[in-house]
Amino acid sequence: MNNFIFHNPTKLIFGKDTIANISTEIPAGKKILVTFGGGSVKRNGVYDQVTKALEKFEYVEFWGIEPNPTVETLRKAISIVKSENIDFILAVGGGSVIDGSKLIAAAALIEEDAWDLVRRPSLYKGVLPLASVLTLPATGSEMNRGAVITNQNLKEKFAFYSAYPIFSILDPQVTFSLPQFQIACGLTDTFVHVLEQYLTTTDQSQLMDRWAEGILSTIVEIAPRVCSKDLDYNDMATFMLSATMALNGFIAMGVTQDWATHMIGHELSALHNLTHGHTLAIVLKGTMWVMKEEKGDKILQMGRRIWGIEETDKEQAIRMTIECTDGFFRSLGLKTRLSENNIGADTIDEIVKRFRERDVHFGENRSVDPENTRKILEYVM
Repeated sequence: MNNFIFHNPTKLIFGKDTIANISTEIPAGKKILVTFGGGSVKRNGVYDQVTKALEKFEYVEFWGIEPNPTVETLRKAISIVKSENIDFILAVGGGSVIDGSKLIAAAALIEEDAWDLVRRPSLYKGVLPLASVLTLPATGSEMNRGAVITNQNLKEKFAFYSAYPIFSILDPQVTFSLPQFQIACGLTDTFVHVLEQYLTTTDQSQLMDRWAEGILSTIVEIAPRVCSKDLDYNDMATFMLSATMALNGFIAMGVTQDWATHMIGHELSALHNLTHGHTLAIVLKGTMWVMKEEKGDKILQMGRRIWGIEETDKEQAIRMTIECTDGFFRSLGLKTRLSENNIGADTIDEIVKRFRERDVHFGENRSVDPENTRKILEYVM
């Protein structure tokens, strides 16, 4: 096991009717920018609960943070923060709203443009206090310091690291109105977040392996019920907490990580505006197959422990594990090939070109270079 430092300062407030806790968790006297996505929070009752909890506060609403949040939209919110002397950010929505709010909270403290901050971490000077009310389990942004921001004009998408939310409120009741596609992408995002930290090499940490496998097995178990019309509170609560636990640092302690699938997926989102979780379902199969020499032993372990595969031929067992994983995504209703999503070879060429220009090397061994990226994408064409 590698050396590590673990620190997660986010206070998690979980359960039924917990949105009202906003009124006591935000310090008195704060002037708040409340950030939202579309109008779903008005339809499912979250908006009414939030505004009731904020009755004693002065606040400004900002609407329109889109999936794959764009710097073009976020600049408008940053301008409001500066002109209105906002000193607290409350993000109400899914991972995209929380991600975007992290950039708002940081960019409000600098003179430079927000995109400069995304591309030049040295400009970072801290953040305004930030909290969240989660409405869509997927990214884990409610309990980590990461964000992913899109530049619509440049068709680029990059990770950005800001600060952890001070607190995050998770009421599983708000998930009952989610469209099935969003649930499918949230389950996939959670699943692949775990795999990026798990599917590297064996014998690093038995404890991290078992924690990761616990989340993976749980997602596989509850997915059919979570995707059904007969929703159960405990299932949705398990889904919501699994998504948070998948990317809050708990299963990453002392182990190597990959993230190549995510980096390639970000490019698909930037070029075609695909939902993030959907891109992961497309790319992962190729990553597992092309990198099977490095990941083989861990793929076999996953096959045994998650899918119950007892095949003794290594090559066949790896193939079966990959097909079971891809089959899981397809069972959620996701199309897992580029061609099925009207994406052609020109996109592969563009992504490889970008990676060559940036001289990138992803993966636990930094071996996912532009050439292997091409192989990964061609495998899933």
